[in-house]
Amino acid sequence: MKVLPFQIPKPEHDALIYQEDKELIFYDKFHQHEEIQVSFIAEGEGALVVGDTINYYKKGDVIALGSNLPHVFKSDISTNIQSEMLTLFFSNDAFGSTFFELEELRELRPFFKKVNYGFKVSPKSKKIETLFKQLHESSKLQRFILLLEVLKALSKSKTQPLSSFIYDKKYTDSEGKRMRDVMDFTMQNYNQQISLDDVAQVSAMTKNAFCKYFKKRTNKTYFTFLNELRIENACKLLLSNQDLSIIEIAEKSGFNNMSNFNRQFKVVKKNSPSLFKKDSYR
Repeated sequence: MKVLPFQIPKPEHDALIYQEDKELIFYDKFHQHEEIQVSFIAEGEGALVVGDTINYYKKGDVIALGSNLPHVFKSDISTNIQSEMLTLFFSNDAFGSTFFELEELRELRPFFKKVNYGFKVSPKSKKIETLFKQLHESSKLQRFILLLEVLKALSKSKTQPLSSFIYDKKYTDSEGKRMRDVMDFTMQNYNQQISLDDVAQVSAMTKNAFCKYFKKRTNKTYFTFLNELRIENACKLLLSNQDLSIIEIAEKSGFNNMSNFNRQFKVVKKNSPSLFKKDSYR
């Protein structure tokens, strides 16, 4: 089984795959696959990296990811809650090369336009949650019908994009392994001091070559990405832990300088940490 690209295991003649993941952590390697992915988070929470952008997911979220859009779910194991995700996988031509172009399916076109960058339904949708919960006991025909209902609901739902940039080429195996190693290293060590020497060594490239490599594939510098990851972790702590001071949150997120933390926070969130926390609890 390859990490990047990733092969969704499925019976030879099945066009639509329904999968239930019930684990302490979801598959946690940066990967991509040809199939479009539509998932409902039944339990758990954590970080979600999609393309060039860091997001967070939690129970009740509905997430859609386009074909070959690199991503990784990083479950938060500190919650001690088993993660559970219900997912539908299908490709653009799973039911025939022109199936989704039929005039009868015109209502679904907004979904296919939005899914290229990935998106999360916001606010949460009880209707889509109900549709997902019917999948377990459904026949293959019923699941196909439910897929169309889900896509119709997603096309009409309010959503927020999960990525802002699409690298328009598939990763080769060697590229995939390199990016996976970089992402794994970053997700595991973002709260520590990371130098360009450190990450270049992980990528097995010179510093200059790595900087060009990362920028080309994400449309941002590595340290921009790292700071965004740190700030997203800080936001999570600001919202979930009233006992921690802002200085403690900065340190736990990888910043050892308060002025730099405040500066980077304002760059990413357009607000100060204290005002962000205050506004969130109004």
